[in-house]
Amino acid sequence: MENEPRRQCVIPLHKPSRKELVFFFASGILVSIPFASFFEALYPIQFSVALFIVVLAPFIEELAKVFPLFYRHGETERSIVTLGLLIGLGFGIAEFIEYVFFVGVPPIARIPGIIFHASSATIVAYGIAKKNPLPYYLLAVALHIANNFLALAGDIFFGVFAELLVLITVYLLAWRFYHQASKEKMVV
Repeated sequence: MENEPRRQCVIPLHKPSRKELVFFFASGILVSIPFASFFEALYPIQFSVALFIVVLAPFIEELAKVFPLFYRHGETERSIVTLGLLIGLGFGIAEFIEYVFFVGVPPIARIPGIIFHASSATIVAYGIAKKNPLPYYLLAVALHIANNFLALAGDIFFGVFAELLVLITVYLLAWRFYHQASKEKMVV
């Protein structure tokens, strides 16, 4: 037994094809939105709507967006982060359509949400790629809470300025983490 060679499992390096990239974009709409909607529907009515929007929704939505990434293996760190960006983009576009066409929010008011969701999902995806998702998830949730709070605050000048700062912060963090993710290091 001591002289037997050790068996190893080799997972080949995998880079997502265009079809897979489209699939993950679509999963932001077809998987993450229903996931978030299901858990958001469990929200007890007696609590404040503002509390739900500001605190609970960010926890649910940030998990919903990256949920499909937990089943990927053999990807590079960069491809995991790219897939996270695509899921967040799909989620953001679906939420844009929901708010603009069903709630009546002006389209210009929801464009930053598309960027926000793509960027925050990129941050959490980086944590998944580094095998340490919790701090990145909590960072994305904190930024989401800040964004939602400022959106509800009502102060047009301060709120818009502060929301812009949050949006720039989440975008710059996503950009930084995307470029820090290795193109060669495989996530197993």
